[in-house]
Amino acid sequence: MDPLILGAIVAISTILILFSGVSVAIGLLVVSTLFLLIFDGVRSLELLPEILFGKLDNFALLSIPMFIIMGSSIASTRAGADLYEALERWLTRLPGGLVISNLGACALFAAMSGSSPATCAAIGKMGIPEMRKRGYPDGVAAGSIAAGGTLGILIPPSVTMIVYGIATESSIGRLFLAGVIPGLMLVLLFMIWSLYSTWASGNKSLLSTRSYSWKERFEILPRVLPFLLIILGVLYAMYGGVATPSETAAVGALLCLVIAMVIYKLWNPKDLWVVLRDSTRESVMILFIIAAAGVFSYMLSSLFITQSIAEWIGTLEVNRWVLMFAVNIFLLIAGFFLPPVAVILMAAPILLPIITAAGFDPIWFAVVLTINMEIGLISPPVGLNLYVINGIAPEISLKTILMGSLPFVGCMVLAIILLCLFPGLATWLPDAVMGVAR
Repeated sequence: MDPLILGAIVAISTILILFSGVSVAIGLLVVSTLFLLIFDGVRSLELLPEILFGKLDNFALLSIPMFIIMGSSIASTRAGADLYEALERWLTRLPGGLVISNLGACALFAAMSGSSPATCAAIGKMGIPEMRKRGYPDGVAAGSIAAGGTLGILIPPSVTMIVYGIATESSIGRLFLAGVIPGLMLVLLFMIWSLYSTWASGNKSLLSTRSYSWKERFEILPRVLPFLLIILGVLYAMYGGVATPSETAAVGALLCLVIAMVIYKLWNPKDLWVVLRDSTRESVMILFIIAAAGVFSYMLSSLFITQSIAEWIGTLEVNRWVLMFAVNIFLLIAGFFLPPVAVILMAAPILLPIITAAGFDPIWFAVVLTINMEIGLISPPVGLNLYVINGIAPEISLKTILMGSLPFVGCMVLAIILLCLFPGLATWLPDAVMGVAR
């Protein structure tokens, strides 16, 4: 059978199996085993256990559970609420200071936790009721937090970037640095839209300021500064050549647990057990998907599907930006239905040869891909962040949350366009800190 036709059959079969409700990892294993058995014979299955476990034999993978523990220990405390309060007190003199402090808190908490749902839950529990109490439109209150929560997979340390680095054998340090400026750019775009939509609502009093004493501003800092110092320390250790990402993540996880126990009195063994249990569960899920995706990639390569698709794309006489536009549409649609980790692991083996052959930087592409995944987090039918917001603010309808999030989707699309026009937004910082990649 022609490999391109076979690839289409594999794609359709994968979509149908995943839509059946089977977990992503199990679905990938079923599809891989089935097609290898049919088209490559029983003997091809002998290598599957070796590939499955060999994919996990990677020291860099240790950073995933460590960063997840780091985020879980922060999310299990009042760190999010304290961070929100601290920024509100320090930014309150700015016009629209409350909505700005919400988005700023989302950005900082995302950097600390690396989790989009955790960011939405932690900041939303405080931010949404406060914004509604002061008269902000429900769409602005819910949409800004839902969009701000997506920053968790872009601003370092990001588990999604780690997975991309492992899947494409790219430098995780470069990927982390590549997400910094685009992440800050997204925060700025979100803030601009939030201020405009608040002003357009007609309630100009929302843009007025509220004063806090210097004592009130400084008394909240001791609770949040230790976590921020850990983030800075983690980044310095990685880029200063002190330790590898995995070693740095382990130390960061330990310090976050210690600070959670000391500052927030997380002494109860049950609370600590919940942190470790949830972290283990999420880590195993991601690692299982990584292992299954390795088998899936082997199947695509063994049946010459990946090579044929790359060769076919290479023969198309189209502008490389037309090609990138088509890739973005594919990523958007995939992000609507699948979690970011699954999309990266499934698409990277196929897309990486194509985008590199077209002359695109794989580090730059990682940022573009991640922003596409962010759009999926606030877009139906999956739209995980939408349901998190609806869970913590059930009085706001899902339709209102969705409509409030749509303008932020526009901000993300604008960010992708800016990255296409100015690739240096993603590549300048990694090259400046770590030297030009060769």
